[in-house]
Amino acid sequence: MFAQQIVNAISLGSVYALFALGFTLVFGILGVINLSHGGIFMVGAYAALLLLTRFEIPFWAALPLAMLAAGLLGLAIDLLILKQLRKRGAPHLMPMIATIGAAILMTSLSQGLFGSETRRFPLDLFDQESFSWGPVTIPVLQAGITALSVLLMLLMVWVLKRTRIGQALRAVAESPKAASLLGIPVERLFHLTSFVAAALGGAAGILIGLSFDAISPFMGQPMLHKGIAAIILGGLGDVRGAVLGGLFLGAAEVFAVTVLSSEYRDALSFGLLFLVLLWRPQGLFGASATRSA
Repeated sequence: MFAQQIVNAISLGSVYALFALGFTLVFGILGVINLSHGGIFMVGAYAALLLLTRFEIPFWAALPLAMLAAGLLGLAIDLLILKQLRKRGAPHLMPMIATIGAAILMTSLSQGLFGSETRRFPLDLFDQESFSWGPVTIPVLQAGITALSVLLMLLMVWVLKRTRIGQALRAVAESPKAASLLGIPVERLFHLTSFVAAALGGAAGILIGLSFDAISPFMGQPMLHKGIAAIILGGLGDVRGAVLGGLFLGAAEVFAVTVLSSEYRDALSFGLLFLVLLWRPQGLFGASATRSA
């Protein structure tokens, strides 16, 4: 039983970590908390559903196309909202308020286009079989969701750590002004970050929709809360922290449902978050220093 719950926790936590990874990229590099990330998460799920049902595109093609749609939406939000605020030197609170408005707009439009009822992916989309390993039973779908989440996270970490673009992004995260003086195209990297973060958020929306077999216009808001909790727990702007924070929340939810009931899962997970932050207010990997302008 315990081993089965560990597997379930890793599966759920890996998707939370994927969502939090995109969230923390924007904060770490652009220096803002993009509260439209939950709306983008929801749009990614609906984009995949539309491609699968309306256009009958296979899942292996619908996934990257839906991620592309989510990424372009994130880029549009950066160009139309965040860039304009950067030009005007707006205080940090303004992007949060503006992106809340963008999230509400996305939710309202989705309600108008798709209705408020819960939608589901086609039943025959994936093999419903499971495979067993000792006392653990893993559905093929669950294994695929976990593997895809981990693959996307590893790819993102590799880009950040091993490529020249990753080095430039880390330089911008340290100090945009210093990076600009070194000839790094800071504004273009801001756009790239918004695109990639949104694409990861859209992928997380698709995988959560598959995992819970439910998509609705309101699915982004609770996920946004979990993303904020994960990046605060791990340390604002830290990639390792976002991943571990997502895994922590996934494990807390799974074991809360097992030990107590589903009604207490958020209370237990956020209660544990509070206790961790009492011990380490800056998060697991957070630093007390702030980045230069």
